[in-house]
Amino acid sequence: MDTTPPDLAAWIGRSETLHDTLTEAPVRALSATLDHPAPALATGTPLPPLWHWLYFLPMHRHSEIGADGHAKRGGFLPPVPLPRRMWAGSQFEFRAPLRVGDAVERRSTIADVGSKTGRTGPLVFVKVRHELRRHGADEPAIVEFHDIVYRDAKKPGDVEPPPQRAETGAPWQRALLPDDVLLFRYSALTFNGHRIHYDRKYVTEVEGYPGLIVHGPLIATLLMDLLRREAPEAEVASFRFKAVRPTFDGRPMRVNGAREGRHVRLWAQDHDGWLTMDATATLR
Repeated sequence: MDTTPPDLAAWIGRSETLHDTLTEAPVRALSATLDHPAPALATGTPLPPLWHWLYFLPMHRHSEIGADGHAKRGGFLPPVPLPRRMWAGSQFEFRAPLRVGDAVERRSTIADVGSKTGRTGPLVFVKVRHELRRHGADEPAIVEFHDIVYRDAKKPGDVEPPPQRAETGAPWQRALLPDDVLLFRYSALTFNGHRIHYDRKYVTEVEGYPGLIVHGPLIATLLMDLLRREAPEAEVASFRFKAVRPTFDGRPMRVNGAREGRHVRLWAQDHDGWLTMDATATLR
């Protein structure tokens, strides 16, 4: 049953429009962060899928930042009163490439706000639609839906959902060790102040997690990077991912993939072999 408070439901339809230019420096920085050789870049070089996250950064003034490192509630996003916020998943349509040097407009709209009660208490779900247009085009180059979930503070005795074992024997595999340097660099590149990714005292003592949390978008980027490494000529038409379980720093993880014609299954697992992210890409 949806019990969304009317004051939160009133945020549905709210929108904002931002503009940015796709410069070279963030592309070079993420390439280094993902351990790629320095790329040969020039105006017109296509951005890999998901690298648009390097732009339209959240430039909130320091006085506007809340206790968790995000902007205080009640700006563009609704003022959800629950303290823990996570990126639950996203869906994308890649209709045309974005290129280095492009002037791009991003129009964001609150598509939906909903709530329910889970096993650990109330949950609020916010879905945001982003449309990115290059050089004033009528049609968007990228359509993205961003799913955000808000949860109550962790309490003693909370029962987490049972973990799901990740599939083994994937044709594509890459082992990684997400350390605090990787998390810091990605936070810096995306101007992400969320303290769960870099403040160990906060994430363990306030939010109750056992370590720094690897960004969901970083794991999604690593999945797409695996596809790019294994099928460099492939063009991605759509992509969706769902965060299943948190991944923590300092422990080995693995990204996996299997191509089945135009469809690519992608998934990530933690050091215990539990599924942490499930994704699908469709190729042109």
